[in-house]
Amino acid sequence: MCGIVGYVGRREVVPIILEGLRRLEYRGYDSAGIAVGSPGRPLELRRAPGKLRNLEETLSRSPIQGTYGIGHTRWATHGRPTEENAHPHRDCSGGIVVVHNGIVENYLALKHELGGQGHRFVTETDTEVIAHLVEEILRSAGESGERMPLEDAVRMAASRLTGAYAMSVLSAGEPDKIVTARNGPPAVLGLGEGEYFVASDVPGILQHTRKMHFLADGEVAVLTREGIRCTDLAGRPRPPQFQTIQWDPIQAEKGGYKHFMLKEIFEQPRAVRDTTLGRVSLDTGEVFLGEMKIADRQLRDASQINIAACGTSWHAALAGKYMIERLARLPAEVDYASEYRYRDPIGDPGALGLLITQSGETADTLAAQREMIAKGSMTVAICNVVGSMITREAHGAIYTHAGPEIGVASTKAFTSQLTALLLFALHLAQKRSAISGAESFALVEELSRIPGKIEEILRLRDAQCLRLARTFSTAADFLFLGRGIHFPIALEGALKMKEVSYIHAEGYPAGEMKHGPNALIDESLPVIVLATRDPRNPSSMLRYEKTLSNIQEVAARSGRVIAIATEGDEEIRPLVEDVVYVPAAPELLTPLLEVVPLQLVAYHIAVRRGCDVDQPRNLAKSVTVE
Repeated sequence: MCGIVGYVGRREVVPIILEGLRRLEYRGYDSAGIAVGSPGRPLELRRAPGKLRNLEETLSRSPIQGTYGIGHTRWATHGRPTEENAHPHRDCSGGIVVVHNGIVENYLALKHELGGQGHRFVTETDTEVIAHLVEEILRSAGESGERMPLEDAVRMAASRLTGAYAMSVLSAGEPDKIVTARNGPPAVLGLGEGEYFVASDVPGILQHTRKMHFLADGEVAVLTREGIRCTDLAGRPRPPQFQTIQWDPIQAEKGGYKHFMLKEIFEQPRAVRDTTLGRVSLDTGEVFLGEMKIADRQLRDASQINIAACGTSWHAALAGKYMIERLARLPAEVDYASEYRYRDPIGDPGALGLLITQSGETADTLAAQREMIAKGSMTVAICNVVGSMITREAHGAIYTHAGPEIGVASTKAFTSQLTALLLFALHLAQKRSAISGAESFALVEELSRIPGKIEEILRLRDAQCLRLARTFSTAADFLFLGRGIHFPIALEGALKMKEVSYIHAEGYPAGEMKHGPNALIDESLPVIVLATRDPRNPSSMLRYEKTLSNIQEVAARSGRVIAIATEGDEEIRPLVEDVVYVPAAPELLTPLLEVVPLQLVAYHIAVRRGCDVDQPRNLAKSVTVE
């Protein structure tokens, strides 16, 4: 989730790029870099590890000037966050530079091929192959007597890449030109007065222009002093469709969505993808969590996992318990962080503590972490904020790459936490030899498909969730039911409903209905049941059959049942008032899918009720006091 800013024009480029990177630093702060040029002069680069201020200090000691350039702020995936691995990256000659957001999945094959053609690689990154690939294409064209424009070489290079990219390329041989291509990660073009911009997101350039074109997948843009031209990867013209952005700064951050919560719901495919990128091998299924800094021996010898969290993160922790015990065959206990130290927990130096928090500053979770450390446990933090207190005090961290979450009701932070927990459980299982290579590979392969499946839910089910909101927005209560790993998702659905719509809602294990909650059911009570299934998993199918029985119990008492079910399941349709289908997935991954319609229903009901969706009453985003 790196940030890119580029500029072509008559003004001094460095301040423009630095200002844009500052506004996009939330997209990455492992390192930063800039490349600038002017006609008749070579390209000049400055890079620095760490936050943007380190690059600014480098530039103050060694200034550069130019009229066109590109900048980058990085969240490391391939390669350590060092100056050497910071973007921009160069070819062998230094005349071509590239910045890139995404991941080149076939970079090893390309690196081997280009190495055989004499190219020298000096970094650990996947991005460097792009610069050398463009160089090789231009060199081959020159040998045949053809002078190939940079944009043609970039199009040819892009067609060789497998994976996701938003990239911008400069060539010293073609000054005052930026070539940008996109496949997956965002890129937006800005139209100024005799000057032109590119960025990863609107806020990076909004202070300079409101006329913008959002680059589509498979689109290539050429920015020069004469204007902007766009084509597809085959070179066919695709005239840019500029629109005027009528946003104030806060609206700019919302990206055009009515509320932060809705924007963040729709950002979940990217959040899951970014949390996964660079941490799994799609060739072997191996999970890499080097940032965790817990030795393999300590993972193998751990006696159990003690998890503590609050609110939405606690629900993620409950789902994580199922993942850890199912995959790693290691006991896992889950505590409310606010209760942990008050029960005088039994110390176990062999236990590994796992703390989950979006902000990394939650007071109760910090207190639980300190209690674990005091009793001799090593701790790992799953957190969205680099450098936060909980990560500084932990022995290691697994960062979620959700980006800033502004809405108080957590959405994308939750799904990225689930993703991080699955990676942790799989990594633990691999180190403990509790899972086969084939099983690891299959699960990693399925995880890589989850972002696309979430996109499908958002595209196909949002209108249905809006219709359900119209039907049930006047309800006084809601009941959410689930079994197994789906029970924590029922709890999360109920919490979202309470937080943003102020409707009383309960999450309950479906099998416990006979032990009391059946007394609540009447013709006015909406009951949302998580009834997904994984036909390849016998225990999942057993839970599914039991859940169908619970649905029939509710329906027999005139309850109004809405089911979240797996696509292709027609057996459930006659039993319920409505059904929202989600794509099929292995059971440990279905929480990432089934929570999305629950978020959408809660959001749409809250909007219809006139609630303050982003800042619900009596709540704050980060709870920094007990």
